[in-house]
Amino acid sequence: MANTSTRTLRLLSLLQTHRYWPGGELADRLGVSVRTLRRDIDRLRELGYPVEAQRGVDGGYQLAPGAALPPLVIDDEEAVALAVGLQAAAESPVEGIAEASVRVLAKVVQVMPARLRRRVEALRAMTVPVEWGRGPAGANVDPDGLTEVALACRDGERLRFSYTTADCRQSERHVEPHRLVSLDRRWYLVAYDLTRQDWRSFRLDRLSAPQGSGARFRPRELPGGDAAEFVRAGVNNMPRPYRVEVVVDAPAAAVRERIGRWSIVEEVDAGCCRVRMTAENLDWPTLALGVLGADFRVVGPPELVERLDDWSTRFGRAVRAAVEDGPQA
Repeated sequence: MANTSTRTLRLLSLLQTHRYWPGGELADRLGVSVRTLRRDIDRLRELGYPVEAQRGVDGGYQLAPGAALPPLVIDDEEAVALAVGLQAAAESPVEGIAEASVRVLAKVVQVMPARLRRRVEALRAMTVPVEWGRGPAGANVDPDGLTEVALACRDGERLRFSYTTADCRQSERHVEPHRLVSLDRRWYLVAYDLTRQDWRSFRLDRLSAPQGSGARFRPRELPGGDAAEFVRAGVNNMPRPYRVEVVVDAPAAAVRERIGRWSIVEEVDAGCCRVRMTAENLDWPTLALGVLGADFRVVGPPELVERLDDWSTRFGRAVRAAVEDGPQA
């Protein structure tokens, strides 16, 4: 028997081919019990497809009069994933991909149920993408929270949420949301903080339980007018716990090619350069230095030496184990 998603897709297709299906006949066509058919019908309704039921011995199902719905069966998380993925592809440097992604996204949004279409269109309209290259992996963001914030931005509705700062302090925030910004594999909300009476940017992975207050507001003018630049400036000025400095035995040009997006590389001489980075933790600098394929000397901080020692110890154990075990078949 087909899996649930495939079966639900087939059910929707059958409902579109005939105006009315007796329940028993429809269940037979799908190869399921009448009880399973009822659950599949409920799933279609949850997704926003208007399926009407007629009770009794001759009971059955049909799409609401005037409904002409294409067979697209996706849930909320899948809809958000689709919108985010296609929007990211729209920023692709690959020739032809960007334009094609915009066309596909426009077509797919049109055939979504109205409830999902509203959420996806809000996310698409209220997001400012910024291309900064591929840095360290971003933290997970709740898709429901993401679309809830996007809807508040679009509808001009004041928003309440809980927020955890970088030093783990928690607070309740009441804001006027302005725009979402997708920057360096992280999501940010640019909003006017009503408690602090100033503009702020909030990382969405640190934001929880967003809820519209129902109160509408007149949009304020963001300083500089550019949400992406506002977030970028905030990220650049944010204090970092670690400032890494190393001297690498490799030409500056070669080092810039590998990690120049996330570091400052200064030439010392033709075969040597100085690299500086700031980071919230030392795992990313350790990984970046490892991919250089060159010797280096740590200037600071001392914690980086400890982290390198920890990594080298674990890697050494792995090498010794591989040598002792011998070649694997």
